[in-house]
Amino acid sequence: MSLACFIADCGGIQNVTRVLIPDDDLVFEVRDIDLVTGTPPSMDDVDGQTCVGIDRALGQVRYKKPATLTSADLLAVGKQIANQQRGMAQTREVATECEFRPQWHVAPPQGLLNDPNGFVFHNGQYHLFYQWSPYSCEHKDKYWAHLVSKDMLDWQGQPIALTPSDWFDSHGVFSGHAVSHGDELMLFYTGNTRIGEQRDRHTTQCLAVSADGVSFDKKGPVVATLPPQVTPHCRDPKVFYHNNEWFMLLGAQREDLQGRLAVYKSNNLHDWVYHGLYGEEMGNFGYMWECPDMFQLNGRWVALIGPQGIASTSPHHTVPHHNGYVDVELSDEQGITFSGFKNLDHGFDFYAPQTLATPDGRRVLVGWMGLPDEINQPSIDNGWIHQLTGLRELTYQDERLIQRPLQELKSMRSPVEVFELNHSSRDLGTKSFELQVELEWGSEFALFKDSHHELKIVLDADTRTLLLDRSQTLIREGDQVRDLSLSSSTVTLQILADSSSVEIFINDGEYVMTSRVFTPLNATSITLSGCATFSFWRLALPKLNSASSNQEGCE
Repeated sequence: MSLACFIADCGGIQNVTRVLIPDDDLVFEVRDIDLVTGTPPSMDDVDGQTCVGIDRALGQVRYKKPATLTSADLLAVGKQIANQQRGMAQTREVATECEFRPQWHVAPPQGLLNDPNGFVFHNGQYHLFYQWSPYSCEHKDKYWAHLVSKDMLDWQGQPIALTPSDWFDSHGVFSGHAVSHGDELMLFYTGNTRIGEQRDRHTTQCLAVSADGVSFDKKGPVVATLPPQVTPHCRDPKVFYHNNEWFMLLGAQREDLQGRLAVYKSNNLHDWVYHGLYGEEMGNFGYMWECPDMFQLNGRWVALIGPQGIASTSPHHTVPHHNGYVDVELSDEQGITFSGFKNLDHGFDFYAPQTLATPDGRRVLVGWMGLPDEINQPSIDNGWIHQLTGLRELTYQDERLIQRPLQELKSMRSPVEVFELNHSSRDLGTKSFELQVELEWGSEFALFKDSHHELKIVLDADTRTLLLDRSQTLIREGDQVRDLSLSSSTVTLQILADSSSVEIFINDGEYVMTSRVFTPLNATSITLSGCATFSFWRLALPKLNSASSNQEGCE
C-alpha cells in the first residue's frame, strides 16, 4: 500500500520528520502540527484507517497501523525523509574557522563528532565513517559521515552515508562496523528510536548495503528483538568471519545491570541466530560494555571493550567511561571467554576504538578523541567539538598490546631538527609537530606553553609515576590529571601534537596517553626542567584537499 494519503494528511512529506510504528500504531512526527488536516476523534478515516490522536507536545499524529502495511512502504517513506535530511545537512558540511581546528586529524566541519564507525578496506580504498550530530554540539539524532582514502592520510569527504530517517533509526544511527563482501560494502549498525513522552528506548541491529561504496540502501533490522535477559542498552555490532561462519558481537547490559557481550551467528550476513551472552567470568565489571571489537594478533585473539562504571585505580580518574582490551579464548566447546583486562589508553580523551586489517597484514586502530559526557570545550564557540585520534598500528608483545603511530604518518614530517634543552625553553613556532625524547626521572616537561598556559608532564622519581597535568589549559570540563606507574629506568616519549590535541606514546608504544589540549594560538613553546636531546619534526598533510575532507584548517 502507499502511505501517500497519510503523508498528505500530515501536511506533506516536507512536514514529516519521523515515522514510528510502536505497538499497533503508525505515528508520523511533524514539524508544524497546525498543518495537519482535521482534529481527532472527528477526523475521517484515511485509506480505511482512523486517526486516533494528535499529540501537540510531541508533534505527533497517530493512526491505527494498516494491516496491509509493509516494510517496503515504510522504507520508501524513509528514503524521502533521508533526501530531505541530506539536503539540510549540506549546509553543515562547510568547516568553520577556528584556532583549535586540527591540521591532520579528522574533525567535524560543524556539530559534534563521536564514535568512528565502519573502518574497513574495500575495493582498493579505505573507508572511515563517524557518528555526526550536524546541528549542535550535543548528542542528538546521529548521522554517519563518510570519508575515503588511498593512504589513510588524505581523507576525502563523501556524501552522508546514513541519516536517522526510518522507523528503526529515527532517533539516531548508532555505532557499528562494516564488512567488505565481494563488491558490496555492508554497514551493520544500531538503530535507535525513542517512543512516547517517556522516551522509551528501542534498539535493533540494522543493515545498509552499497554496490558502489558511496550510496547505501537500508535493508532494515536484521536483529529485530533484544537478546534474552538484556535491556534496550544493546548496541554497536561488530561482524567478523571465523570458522566458516559470521559472528556479530553486541555490547549489552543484562537486566541485572551487568555489562556483557551478546553473540549472534549467520551463514549469509542477513539471517542471524542468537548464540549466547558472554563475559560472566569477568564478574561485576561495569554496568554496560560498549563498542566491542575482536581480532587476531600473532595468532591470539584479542577483544576491545568499553566497560562503563568499573572502578578506577586512580583518584584522578573520575569518569565512568573506560576503554581496554582482554585476551580471548574462542572455541566451539567453551564459546568465548575473556581474561586480563588492560587499559588501551591512559589519557583523558580516548573511547570507542575500531580496527581494520590492511592488505599488507597490519592491524590499524582509530578511536574517538572525546568522552560521552563532555561537550563543553572551547571549540564549541566556533560550532564544533571532538575529533578522531591519529591512526595506530597494533602488535602483541610480551603479553601486552603495543600501539605505535601509523607508519604512513612519517610522510608528514619536515626535515628533522635536533636540539638540546638544559633547564631551558624553545619556541617550536607550531602546534602541529612530532617530538621524540628520552627523559630521566625527576624531569618536568611542558608543551603548548605561553606565559599562562601549558600542558605539563612530570616524571616523579619517588613514585616512578608519570603525571599528565592539563590544569593550566583552557579546558572547561573533565579531569585535569592522569597518572601512570612505570618501571623503566628512563622514559622515552614520542609525542604527536596537532593544534588542540596530543598523543603521547610511552616506551615505544607500551603505553599511550591521549588528550585534547586547548591553549592560545601562540602557546607554541616547550620547557624542560632537566637535560635531554630532542628530535623535532613539523607535521603537515601532503597536498590535502582540506575542504572536501572536512578537516579544514585556519588561515
